[in-house]
Amino acid sequence: MNDSQIIEIIGYVASVLVAVSLMMSSIVKLRIINFIGAVFFTAYGIIIDALPVALVNGFITLVDIYYIIEIFSTKEYFRVLEVKHDSEYLGYFLKFHEKDIKKYIPAFSFEPNNKSHVLFVLRNSIPAGLVCAEYLEDDSIYVKLDYAIPGYRDFKIGKYVYQEIMKERKVKKIYSDPGNKKHEQYLKKMGFEKTSLDSKQVYCREIEQFSNLKS
Repeated sequence: MNDSQIIEIIGYVASVLVAVSLMMSSIVKLRIINFIGAVFFTAYGIIIDALPVALVNGFITLVDIYYIIEIFSTKEYFRVLEVKHDSEYLGYFLKFHEKDIKKYIPAFSFEPNNKSHVLFVLRNSIPAGLVCAEYLEDDSIYVKLDYAIPGYRDFKIGKYVYQEIMKERKVKKIYSDPGNKKHEQYLKKMGFEKTSLDSKQVYCREIEQFSNLKS
């Protein structure tokens, strides 16, 4: 492989990374991948002696660094807002995000009963997450829906709900529908393990173990 081929590969890698970053629903992933792509583009511009390419992408790397530092250093505020099943905003939220919800949890259907609880997770006052759950008789809970809107899928909402709120509510064990492959990956990241409940394949996690989750 000669030098011109290596330079060409660097350009392709930079282009792919920038393109992939724009496909990320998580702002954190978008910034990090975009930063790496901009670094490659900066190097590419310097190597081919294209000063405008190097300068623009060098500036982009600085912007990405600034926002990455801001994301990880800014204190965020979470709060849970429990709503009634017939809440007008709840109905609007479920309808607005229906296709995205079905993509991650195809089996979800909003059918509340007297054991159901619906919780909006506010992140810096933004309704960024929704949890629909049903309490069982053995101090456990069955989560029918654990959903975060695009841009807020960095596990912070899940950790807050499961580690803080459920502990306060004296829940000992949490069951969840598996959803699609991405949702299963999320559950595994949150420490859930595959099991069965009433002959149905689900994921389960004991609440006291959530304190061991890493950021």
